[in-house]
Amino acid sequence: MNISSIVIRCTPEHYDEIKKWCEESGVCEYHFGDKPTGKIIVTIEAEDVNGEIAKLMEIQRVDHVISAEMMMTYQEDLDAAMKELDEAEEVPELLQRCTEEEIDPATVVYHGDLKKKL
Repeated sequence: MNISSIVIRCTPEHYDEIKKWCEESGVCEYHFGDKPTGKIIVTIEAEDVNGEIAKLMEIQRVDHVISAEMMMTYQEDLDAAMKELDEAEEVPELLQRCTEEEIDPATVVYHGDLKKKL
């Protein structure tokens, strides 16, 4: 089970609407907010990181949410996660091939955007 805190930013005029959504959505649990600054603190729970990210992205897609960012996270099964990291490749295969000059890094196309909201 993963539990994370999320800070939501909205304009003060949309604060009540966003707060109500947080309380009724079932996606998160509302804990605290400050209407003048448009900040709302919620927590989300999920079975794994993918579930957390899905919930975070759902919050980010709510109308009038300016931003929703994960601030802290707790993972019950930290030992398993640490073992997975220890067993992972130190350098992903694609990057290793780039450093060995099998692939020209200029030809690698990155399709992601961490700041882009889906």
